[in-house]
Amino acid sequence: MRISGITIPDTKRLEYALTAIYGIGLARSRQILDTAKVAHDKKGPAVTAEEENRIRKAVESFKIEGDLKREVSGNIKRLKDIKSYRGTRHLKGLPSRGQRTKTNSRTRRGNVRKTMGSGKRKTEKK
Repeated sequence: MRISGITIPDTKRLEYALTAIYGIGLARSRQILDTAKVAHDKKGPAVTAEEENRIRKAVESFKIEGDLKREVSGNIKRLKDIKSYRGTRHLKGLPSRGQRTKTNSRTRRGNVRKTMGSGKRKTEKK
């Protein structure tokens, strides 16, 4: 089963399989299945063509995949252009939502900065 160019996994329940689409989380997936009147526990091959069309129609009412990625990157670009605090954090590759950076934030800054010891060398025993 393919929806908006994304192959939905056949082995997973529909409510979890729909989360493979960028922009659809678990809550929105359940909402889509409720509006399409499809059981949440069905798997891909068990879905009829009519149910598949209802799911597809419900999914297309949301902004997903390319459109959503374009909007998010446009929002970040706008923040960078106006030189806001959040924009400068994005430019520098640092966390933009107030997290501490003295320790932690390894994934954002990169793992190249290793922690240092106390600065003293251990005295060798004779």
